[in-house]
Amino acid sequence: MSAHLIEVNALVKHFPLKGGLFGGRRGAVHAVDGVTFHIDRGETLSLVGESGCGKSTVGRAVLRLLDPTDGEVWLDGERIDNLPAGKLRPLRRRMQVVFQDPFSSLNPRLSVGQIVAEPIVNFGLASGSELWDRVAGLMDKVQLPRDAMKRLPHEFSGGQRQRIGIARALAPGADIIVCDEAVSALDVSVKAQIVNLLADLQDELGLALMFISHDLAIVEHLTHRVAVMYLGKIVEIADRRTLFASPHHPYTRALLSAVPVPDPSVKRQRMILKGDVPSPINPPSGCRFHTRCPFAFDRCRSEEPELRPRAAGQSSACHLDVVPAAA
Repeated sequence: MSAHLIEVNALVKHFPLKGGLFGGRRGAVHAVDGVTFHIDRGETLSLVGESGCGKSTVGRAVLRLLDPTDGEVWLDGERIDNLPAGKLRPLRRRMQVVFQDPFSSLNPRLSVGQIVAEPIVNFGLASGSELWDRVAGLMDKVQLPRDAMKRLPHEFSGGQRQRIGIARALAPGADIIVCDEAVSALDVSVKAQIVNLLADLQDELGLALMFISHDLAIVEHLTHRVAVMYLGKIVEIADRRTLFASPHHPYTRALLSAVPVPDPSVKRQRMILKGDVPSPINPPSGCRFHTRCPFAFDRCRSEEPELRPRAAGQSSACHLDVVPAAA
């Protein structure tokens, strides 16, 4: 048995671009370019970064909703990125997902009970009265009344629908749940309720979570470790306390400087990034962040930095050993 529940090694996902008269390949979108990380049992790893950085693609590739272009994905010591559909199917119940939109991810024609029961039936885990007892127990776990089983998704609020999505993810006995922007469409107060629910379920069931988000305030509350992505690559990975207290990579610093501080007497020095994120079709040479980095020098433009250890539990892909406090 592997020491890690999930291991991802040099994961690559490119989407081919086709065009012209004969529809030939004319390039590729470099959505994910050599991402490596692991997730332990009972741990939350958060993937953060701007929209389009590839974090959702990583989650879908780990779940095999997308087939990786290259690299390896291991589940509990078994390699799954190259498994055929038949052999992968029994493992899918251990890897579940909660999507961003809690309405479009639920079948509007099925009752809540049928939605939550569906994965249990699909994997042949229970039937008859045992099935509905399990569904009722899942309603209790996500703090919904049992009579919700008879109602349709449109009768619920956004937060309640996301609880239904979580119940469905728990139904087949998942070991890891990928939460793909699972709270970004919710009101602030409801976000807090869902995050607290996920934390409680993790403590109770020993779940591993991959929490994909751009909301660093939510991430700080929920996560154990954070991986910061920029243009298809992880530029920094660290435990929560280290990353929020002493980030190393300039991009991480810029992200954290934009997080509002709930104290009007505290002034945070903003690090404003200039320019736009480069195109993933033609990413820059060297460090992908050098076109926007206030500390970039010649080496950054020609040599890609490796993700290497800095402090205990912290790695960063930057040529600078010590990053200046300000530009």
